[in-house]
Amino acid sequence: MQHKLEQHISTNFPFLQEKKLLIAISGGVDSVVLTQLFFDLKFDISLAHCNFKLRDQESELDALFVKDLAKKRRITYFSKSFDTKKYAKEHKQSTQIAARNLRYEWFQELCNQNKFDYILTAHHADDSLETFLINLTRGSGLDGFTGIPKVHKNIVRPLLIFSRDEILHFAMENRIVWREDQSNTSLKYTRNKIRHQVVPILKEINPSLLNSFSKTIENLQGTQQILADQIQEIQSKICRPFGTKSEESFELNIQEITKLSNPKAYLFPLLKPYHFTEFNDIVDLLKAQSGKKIVSKTHQLLKNRTSLLLSKIDQKPTQQIYHLEENTTAISQPISLHLKKDFERIEKDKNTIYVSKEKLTFPLIIRKWKNGDSFYPTGMKGCKKLSKYFKDEKYSLLEKKEAWLLCNNNQEIIWIIGKRQDNRFLATTAGKTTIQISLNIE
Repeated sequence: MQHKLEQHISTNFPFLQEKKLLIAISGGVDSVVLTQLFFDLKFDISLAHCNFKLRDQESELDALFVKDLAKKRRITYFSKSFDTKKYAKEHKQSTQIAARNLRYEWFQELCNQNKFDYILTAHHADDSLETFLINLTRGSGLDGFTGIPKVHKNIVRPLLIFSRDEILHFAMENRIVWREDQSNTSLKYTRNKIRHQVVPILKEINPSLLNSFSKTIENLQGTQQILADQIQEIQSKICRPFGTKSEESFELNIQEITKLSNPKAYLFPLLKPYHFTEFNDIVDLLKAQSGKKIVSKTHQLLKNRTSLLLSKIDQKPTQQIYHLEENTTAISQPISLHLKKDFERIEKDKNTIYVSKEKLTFPLIIRKWKNGDSFYPTGMKGCKKLSKYFKDEKYSLLEKKEAWLLCNNNQEIIWIIGKRQDNRFLATTAGKTTIQISLNIE
């Protein structure tokens, strides 16, 4: 097994060489064998053990076992205890999901604090099969059927080529001691039901099940890559960014979506990263009236005339009025602006305005628009209500909501920030009384 792993690392994980590695160790046979293998191969490893306090004294004995193992091999060791049940209740999660989130959050903290390059976990081929079957029972997209990834960001799973039986055989042959988690036999957990009741029947039907499954996963991963390439091509046709936060907001062209052979099939991978799950409702939104929307836990999808607008939900209440003092040179909230004085030349840029200082009354005000607002837009004659301007410029509901106004102290609009300046404050020649105000869109 050691020789096979060494070849596997050389072929698939050469980047692990000469790196600082953090091994997630529970004390069970899988993680103990992983530790032993990388210790024997002389990698630079440290151990991290989570005590979730779910098994009373057994949890404490697991922690002591790992501590003793690390001490005997002179390996750096980290341990942390969690009130998992309390965390699960506060975050409305299952105990298993809570433990997983706590575990990986802490591992990443250790990496940041101690400069670890990669986290190693002891997932193996049987784990991948069980995950596949769990996702099958729940109803999943293609992502759920491609197995546990060998590498995900800085998390590496080098034992996926080995079965549970191979790992157990190696441990017994080499007289490796480990801790047995009795909860692994409990049938109250879905994974254990599949492990003890479903998989044995499948292996009885096909003794080479894991090999067959490995080939299936390889085929599905190939299909997944083809789909990803196709989605990227389609995305360039139907999506375009909008607003100042283009990485979080984009517009989907409904006409282009309806041309697709199966709109729902394409919308699923496009919108799944934003935590949408009700895709039948999203398809219905294509024909809904403007103003209708669907909300996920992080984003909203709004029907706006001929498009769907995706934007991130602001989790914190937004302050509505901000003040900009006379000697201010830059602000970052609610929007990033830079102010400079005494310009010799005026350059045209939609994200920059030039105003005459003598026309300003400080502190200036940055606020949202309200009914009754009007201004004198540059390039146009006379006064115009802001609501009419938004309509003529075809602002979406979200764009109107996101718009910020820079106003004089008496509430007169100086600038719809990043869009249109008011003609009354326009500086046409540079000089000592000219102030440049720029929107930072990075």
